[in-house]
Amino acid sequence: MTEPVRLSKRLAALIGCSRSEAEQYIENGWVSVDGAMVEEPQFKVSDNIVSLDPAASLDAVQPATILLHKPEGASAGEGADLAWQKISLDTRSADDNSGVRALKRHFHKFTIPLGLGSDSSGLTVLTQDWRVSRRLIEETLKIEQEYVVEVSGELVPDGLTLLNHGLSLGGWPIAPCKASWQSENRLRFAIKAPQPGQLRAMCAQVGLTPLAVKRIRIGRISMGKLPVGQWRYLPANERF
Repeated sequence: MTEPVRLSKRLAALIGCSRSEAEQYIENGWVSVDGAMVEEPQFKVSDNIVSLDPAASLDAVQPATILLHKPEGASAGEGADLAWQKISLDTRSADDNSGVRALKRHFHKFTIPLGLGSDSSGLTVLTQDWRVSRRLIEETLKIEQEYVVEVSGELVPDGLTLLNHGLSLGGWPIAPCKASWQSENRLRFAIKAPQPGQLRAMCAQVGLTPLAVKRIRIGRISMGKLPVGQWRYLPANERF
């Protein structure tokens, strides 16, 4: 047995690079120890097999944006506790075709530019990219969001017309939106910049009891068949 040393030191000696370059290779997910990826330069190795991926690059890792199907009962907003989300490799959707290599650094320091209350479920954006966050925040009045609301009760006369335009919230008129029946007990809303609780309040004003609210689209990005509690990466070729 050889004396344990830092992985970065072993890699630097192995491939003849500087210690800082070795650390960057490791943090970028290009180094494996006994066949398993290790992203911590301080990881101790002794007689382990250390290898560098042939495709390894010192290019900076791009910030990640994750699309999550948030479950009802969990909060998702600025400053929200993200522990419940359990965003890890285990909850990545098997249908994620983004081609993005999952790294541990992708699962920290998120912002949530378009929050979703605990009484709602559906598409939630978690991003490390300030450009994505700024666009969703600054252009929220332009970006259409789509929701499905399950309801019970009987719609008042002209209720659907009122949902599209004619209701108020907190004494202020609600901007026009697109409301339509998706099924007998399910309404579809295409709306911009909805306020917390707005869709439930709108339904109540026309005689309906909202049972569940789910966001299924933000701009051009649809949640699709993403299972509850699972996530996928937003690839560079997809735009809101």
